[in-house]
Amino acid sequence: MKIIYLESTQDDFLWFETYYLDIFPAGRTKAKQQFLATQSLLKDNPYVGIATGEGKARKLKISKTPFSYIYRVKDEHIEILRVLDDRKR
Repeated sequence: MKIIYLESTQDDFLWFETYYLDIFPAGRTKAKQQFLATQSLLKDNPYVGIATGEGKARKLKISKTPFSYIYRVKDEHIEILRVLDDRKR
């Protein structure tokens, strides 16, 4: 299933990039690998994430990082609503 990143993820990606370039550069390679692995898992298993209770949104942790996908499954694709830093509440 195709994954579409919505405009609402732009600031999230800026923070993800900043975090792994400036704050924790030693984790950058592993984080990128985990990000891609989680994206692949989501493509193959769209309902793998936990329902959030907010509409039809689901949450899927990006393993070995402090980040999660917030997404919703549509008929033909998956919409990534946010890529959240779980430490920020």
